Amino acid sequence: MPSRFFWAFRFSSAADFVAIVLITVAACCGAGSCDAAPSQNVVKRTASSDVDDAPQDEEPRLVTEVFEQSSNGEFSLQSSEIFPASRTTQIPTPVALPVTAIIPAQKKPLAFPPPQVVNEPGPWKTLFYENDFSILQQPEHAWLPGEHLKNRQGSFLGEDWRVSAGGEIRFRYLQEKNRIRRGPATSEDYALIRWRNYVDVHYSDWVRAYAEILDGSVYGDQAARQGIDENRWDLTNAFVDFVLFADDETSSVFRYGRQEMLFGRQRLISPLDWSNSRRTFQGFRYLHKEGDWKLDLFTVNPVSASSGFNDPDIAGTNFDQPNYNVYFSGAYATYTGIENTVFEAYWMWMHNSEPRVGYADGSRHLVGTRAAHLIPVSDGIADDDRIWDLEIEGGYQFGTDIGDRVSAGFATTVIGHTWKRRPWQPRLSGLFYWSSGDIDPNDGIDNTFYTYFPLGHAYWALSDNVSGQNLIDYSLQLDVKPTTKMTAATAVHWMQLASGQDTGYQVNQVPFGTAGNGTGLGSALDIYGVYNFQPWWDLQAGYSWYWFGKYVERTIPRGDCTQFYIQTSLRY
Repeated sequence: MPSRFFWAFRFSSAADFVAIVLITVAACCGAGSCDAAPSQNVVKRTASSDVDDAPQDEEPRLVTEVFEQSSNGEFSLQSSEIFPASRTTQIPTPVALPVTAIIPAQKKPLAFPPPQVVNEPGPWKTLFYENDFSILQQPEHAWLPGEHLKNRQGSFLGEDWRVSAGGEIRFRYLQEKNRIRRGPATSEDYALIRWRNYVDVHYSDWVRAYAEILDGSVYGDQAARQGIDENRWDLTNAFVDFVLFADDETSSVFRYGRQEMLFGRQRLISPLDWSNSRRTFQGFRYLHKEGDWKLDLFTVNPVSASSGFNDPDIAGTNFDQPNYNVYFSGAYATYTGIENTVFEAYWMWMHNSEPRVGYADGSRHLVGTRAAHLIPVSDGIADDDRIWDLEIEGGYQFGTDIGDRVSAGFATTVIGHTWKRRPWQPRLSGLFYWSSGDIDPNDGIDNTFYTYFPLGHAYWALSDNVSGQNLIDYSLQLDVKPTTKMTAATAVHWMQLASGQDTGYQVNQVPFGTAGNGTGLGSALDIYGVYNFQPWWDLQAGYSWYWFGKYVERTIPRGDCTQFYIQTSLRY
């Protein structure tokens, strides 16, 4: 902590009295046993008698008191000096305190637990256009690969510009058996390689251009290729931002182009980072922030095959094009003005002018909300020795789908408890998820909930057999942190169809099986961990089991599913 200098001048009789007391105490301590060896944290406080108030024959006296700062931040008298100062002695100018010395440090806000397998180490975010490399401004920051490519500055046409470049290369080896996916039951043993590179240019304070290219390749697979596996040398982001207004509290930005999107907990809109190709859109957005409020308006078309609306056999090796038969629009508002609390409200509308028979699409509106809250609990050591985390989200869906009226919905809640002072900082949580299924296929009402563009991998078991449509899921999860660099978790799921008159749905929302064959989907167990060697290098691995229930056994019989993967990522 920087040294503090306190200056007091004798302007009144009360000030005289205080000065005399300080001088007396200082003299006693200087002559007595209270004098101690000076420490490294020393603060000098100097007082001077006021010349105008003192008698003319009395010399002003400069009093220097030395205080020692203790470990708890308090100051105690250590030693003193008293010496006469001539009339020509110039009293030192008070030293200005750094802002950090006079303003108490703000308490770091508590962090909400992320979804499963979401890892955002250091300055790299799930959306690379939100990366934050402000750490490079610190003189003694740890080395980061590619740091010389970040925040390069210059000027053009009298305006400042700033450019950054970087990326990631990721390798995953995967074994899976009997997974519910495109094609018949099979055993697969294959590798996925993904390479991302981006350039981010800011010109002046009012315009930004961002471009990101991705190459996703797959080796050794034998089954029908999935839309999430391959996308060769394609643009995932290519947009321009125009800053309409910005100050310390408010900003308004208009964006156009190809872009990834992420909202809330990624249950409804996610870039799907688990995939080898990622999910991207093209269109317009308006982003507004004012104090604790944020509002995001958008209207876009899905682009990549992992969106579910482009043919994976074509999109994998051809330049992706927007699907103009599908429009996805919405408004997403977020409020964070209450400590440790997040409120979100949203409206989404997807309109598919070529709806598919058996699928839950058509023209669907969703009105929903989400609330999350953290409750710190003290055990006498700190304010947050333990933390409760609570979350609830749900919505109602309405519209039309191939002549039927849509009336559907979903709801989910999560309750967790973290012991921060215990070894490994365990967190135990429970989850309940429900989304409606069609009750009667002949009543002219479609009750099947459509999940839009979710990160299903994080919520409905890591083995990726089912999606969150026509689903009831009960889950327990245990997270631990054996070291500051490692996180591990295990989760168990019990799943069933919400309606036996509807089918099951694969993770990519494709229907499977035949309605009227029971509701038992089965149970699943996930074990996984991630180790961050550095903020730019991590290793993760996982093993999953899915024991299928009666519905699967009767409609698409197969053995139980297993999946193993190991993955490493290098960022720069």
